[in-house]
Amino acid sequence: MKLRNILAASVAALTISASAAVAEEISIAVAGPMTGQLANIGDQFRQGAEAAAKAINEKGGVAGKQIKIVIEDDVCDPKQAISVANRIVANGIKFVDGHACSGSSIPASAVYAEGGVLMMSPASSNPELTDAAAKAGWPTIMRLYTRDDAQGAYIGPWIAKKYAGKNVVVLHDKSAYGQGVADAVKATMNANGLTEVLYEGINAGEKDYSALVTKLKELKADVVYFGGYHPEAGLMLRQSAEQNFKFQLIMPDSIASPEFWQIAGPAGEGTMFVFPSDPQARPEAKEAVEKIKAGGFVPEGFTLFSYATIQAIAQGIERAGTDEDPAAVAAALKDGKPVDTVIGPIAFDKKGDIKDAKYDINQWHDGKYAPIQP
Repeated sequence: MKLRNILAASVAALTISASAAVAEEISIAVAGPMTGQLANIGDQFRQGAEAAAKAINEKGGVAGKQIKIVIEDDVCDPKQAISVANRIVANGIKFVDGHACSGSSIPASAVYAEGGVLMMSPASSNPELTDAAAKAGWPTIMRLYTRDDAQGAYIGPWIAKKYAGKNVVVLHDKSAYGQGVADAVKATMNANGLTEVLYEGINAGEKDYSALVTKLKELKADVVYFGGYHPEAGLMLRQSAEQNFKFQLIMPDSIASPEFWQIAGPAGEGTMFVFPSDPQARPEAKEAVEKIKAGGFVPEGFTLFSYATIQAIAQGIERAGTDEDPAAVAAALKDGKPVDTVIGPIAFDKKGDIKDAKYDINQWHDGKYAPIQP
């Protein structure tokens, strides 16, 4: 009997110890395309989040607790994003750094809202994400990134002025992200006096865009604004070069990746894109950038936005004084007081969008991109 009691007490002690260990962690799910055509974006998410968690944990964590990163793969597919969101809620995770594609974030947000999970996307730009959440009264849906309408307001007038009198084509890939940003650019470009000679959706995932290239040649397109991702953009440019046809391609932020050049090759020379002002050059990012590069990864694209998302969630938990109430954390982040991040001080409005976004126009040259003077 004594031995049995000793064993029972030991098991109980181990159970209590294990529970205490779990209680000392704050799990944050990182949801994005870890596989598939856009896996480079998922890798940026993961690298940024893991680097941020490591830096925070080395300084004592959040309210004495360590951050645990849980990676989830949605392949930027809406159905899989919903499955991922349901799994995150079922597993009791209360905070999400994700998703990437607007087409994934928007349907997943409904699951998180119902489950009381704080979701903060470091990449999704379609206004519907936070607009719909605000209309529905969902307080825990946020983004640490810019909106398509803000990006359109920035680049549309610039295109209208710079390419006045030119043949401009607006294309999109029919996705929530691609069509959303293309429509925003089209609207502000039109409002500033320039009307496109063609507005059309393409089928993402195709390998042959020769018919589209022929149409662009017939229209004598000088400029193409394409709302979409780097695989299709790279193929269009390469196939245009094969037909000895050159146009100025302008895109949103999705081609801030070396994979664009790997696909397009020299045909990508001169391609322009809009991206939030590069945080790698900010003094706040210096230490993080050095450490990430030391690990063999270049923190471009969405890497530092994912890093900043982890920082924002951590500071929100500290402000709210709890990691058990995501709504209280969201409210603490929307109080108007900026959070300190690697991309600079970030303040959120009542919808959960960031305030005062700043942009650069970047241009690809010889396999690399850098801001240019607009």
